This record gives sequence, C-alpha cells and structure tokens, in this order.
Amino acid sequence: MKTIDLYQYKELFSVYTELRVQKNTELNITFVNGNIVKNSQSSTSGVSARAYLNGAWGFASHAEISEEAIKKVIKEATDNAKFLDAKVNKRKGPLPSRPASIEKDFSTKKSRLTQKELIHFLREIDEMVSRKYPKIASRKIFLNTLDIEKYLLTSDGSYLKAMIPRSNIYISLSLIKNGEPVTITDAYGGRGQFEDVFSSPSDFEEKIDELYRHLVNKSEGVLPEPGIKTCIIDADIAGVLAHEAIGHTVEADLVLGGSVAYGKIGEQVASPLISIVDFANTCFDETCPVPVFIDDEGTEAKDAILIENGILKSYMHNKESAQYFGVEPTGNARAYLFSDEPLIRMRNTAILPGNDTLEKMIESIDDGYYLVKASNGQADTTSEFMFGVTLGYEIKNGKLGRAIKDTTISGVAFDVLKTVTMVSNEIKWISSGWCGKKQPMPVGMAGPAIKCQINIGGR
Repeated sequence: MKTIDLYQYKELFSVYTELRVQKNTELNITFVNGNIVKNSQSSTSGVSARAYLNGAWGFASHAEISEEAIKKVIKEATDNAKFLDAKVNKRKGPLPSRPASIEKDFSTKKSRLTQKELIHFLREIDEMVSRKYPKIASRKIFLNTLDIEKYLLTSDGSYLKAMIPRSNIYISLSLIKNGEPVTITDAYGGRGQFEDVFSSPSDFEEKIDELYRHLVNKSEGVLPEPGIKTCIIDADIAGVLAHEAIGHTVEADLVLGGSVAYGKIGEQVASPLISIVDFANTCFDETCPVPVFIDDEGTEAKDAILIENGILKSYMHNKESAQYFGVEPTGNARAYLFSDEPLIRMRNTAILPGNDTLEKMIESIDDGYYLVKASNGQADTTSEFMFGVTLGYEIKNGKLGRAIKDTTISGVAFDVLKTVTMVSNEIKWISSGWCGKKQPMPVGMAGPAIKCQINIGGR
C-alpha cells in the first residue's frame, strides 16, 4: 500500500474522529491428493472514518483510497454523528483517551517468492507425504497467508502505521479403518510473511512423521468412557478454552449484555492455580502471534489481566465500555476490514504456565485421559462449552495408553477451572487461530497443560 499522509486531513475533524486506511491481502493455495484445487489471491482495501459526539457514533467507509474518498468519509461520519446526537440526545461526556504514536512493520526483508514458487513448495511437501506414507487414503496441504496493512489517525493524537502478516500451512491426513475415514490435522507457522516463517519443505519431515504416528494410533483407538473424568487438557485445547469459554465472557460489551462474568470482579472464579491474560503484543519477552500496539480506536494497547490466581480481575474494554465502567480502555477495539467498525475483541489470550511437568501430571492419574487437539466447538456467555476432541490418549496407572477416537468435551468453563489441580510449566501458542464474533479476526491463543475434571463423551 502506498504511503499516505493522514495528518493533512486532521483539520477536517470537527468532533472526536478516527480515520483509518486499510488493506488486507490474502493468499490461499490448496493441494488435495497431489492436485491443486485452490489457487487464489485477493485484496480488500479502502478508507473509513468514525465520529463521536455526546454518545452518538457516525461511521462511513469507501472502497477507494483517494483524497476525495477520505474527505467524503470524514464528512459523512461527522454528519451521521451529529444527526444521531440530535435524535438520541445521550449527553455523554468525552471518551477516555490513551493516545500513542507507533510504526510497526513486520514485512520480510528477504526476496519474495512468486506464487509459482509457493506452489512448488507445497507440492514438495505433498510428494514427501505420498512417498513416505503410501497407505494414506487422503492428504490435504493448505497454505493461507494474510497481510494487514493500516494507517490510523485520531483527533485525540494517536497515529499508527502497521503491517502485520501471518502465514500458516495446514496438513490433514486420512486413513481408512474398517471402512471409515480417520483424520488428523495440524497447523504450522504464525506471525510473519512466508519467507520468514518457512525455510524448506524438508523442515516438515519430522512434523509429518509425528502427525502420521498419531494418525495410526488414532486409527487403532477406542471410544472413551463417557462421564466426568480426570483429564489433562493439553495446550492446544487449553488455549481454545481460554479464548472461547472464558475470554468472550469478559469482553465488556458481552458483559453488559448479561454474561456470567457481570458483577464478579474480585470474586474467585477458578482454581488459585489459574491466571489468564489477554496479551497486547509481547509475552515472556517475545512478540505475540497477533501483536496489537495501538487498537483501531487509537488506544495504546496494554495487557488485560483477566484472572489472577483464580480471582476475576478485569474485563477487556474499548473506549466506550471503559467510560461506562469508569476504567481505562485496554486497547481491545479491533476491526477486520476497512469497512468494519471496531468491536471489543481478544488479541492473544493465554492461560499462564504453572510449576508442574507434563510427565508428573500424567503419572498422577490412575484412570483418565490426555486430550491433545480440539476441533471447532461452541461456547456461550454463560461459559458453557462443547468442543470436539480430535486427538487424545487414555491414561492408565500413570502411563499413556491407547489413542481414543473423535469425541467431545463439555461443561461450564468457570466450574471446570475450579477443579484444576496441576498446571504444566510450558506454554504453547496457537498461531493460526480465528475468532468469529460478527467479523472474522486473527487471534493468538495459548496455554499450558492443565489437569482438571471434565465431562467427556463416549459410547
């Protein structure tokens, strides 16, 4: 996206205003059993403005980036805010402000691969799978890259210029067992453009070997016994639980809508071993999978400590919800496309690690399950959830046993977290996560392994 000087339009701001220019570029390439079934690249760009007056918002967007379009959306957003203010007469005061000025560009410094070269890269992975494991009934290799470029200027003094890319390769393998397909999928990659995230197709050999080993184990697996069981939820599922079943309940707009977390600040909602943070951009001295330095309202992004030692500490806020609760905004307002208005969204939500080793956690269980990978699930603002489990193992007498077939886990997340008795000392990030709250949004999720009581499906 070409360089744009937004400051030249600031004199057009007559009320509180956010001016944003954004371009999303996405690439998708899919191989199925050696054949290319998808090869597409798309770009969505434009400009939007949002204006605020006494509690009334006005919004306008245009799918053209030009001086005329920018002036037009500023005027339309301002006119809309003034019109609504005259109608609703909310008489709210000014929004809280935490302005900042930041430029962040995670573009690669390496030579960019062509689309043809990317296809060749994926083809080599596909051929490696086919050559090493000819008994596989079906294989799918899928590449998704997303570059989000934006400029943001606000009337209260914030400025952002950012380019945040993400690149992921997904591998899905299937066997036929007793006439039924058995499938396992994993995702690799994370923040950065393709050239910085992936080096060589040969780097995938060990990953494919591990994936195939789990697939064979799963094909010979058994159905779990249903009911409330002692389980170890590995990082992949713990991250999903933190995002879906806990994180959404403490987004301030959903809190105001009646989520289970309403009015519970300061209360014990989980085991003292559980702490959950929505990280803005840095975690344990490393850049997060989806770093947010200034959100799409121009607020400097700060970490939101949601649960600390089992105590509910805070919600995630935009400017308006922070005004309502009398707190500072946390920088959680995010918009996916230029034409989207910012909503309160998670960024990088993680359960913090504890002091136990995974080995000791497994040894502590006589009869239970080690649940490794989840598929899509659902949760609501009561924190009640149901997730699919696509990979797991029995635990018998402190040792891993047979793999289990696809199953589900369910419960009320806050109740489940109260049963946690051990938390592993390692944290793993899920760097391919998406959130579907009204708009799609890339997110990071993470967790250690946790030992808890949970309802598992079965026969």
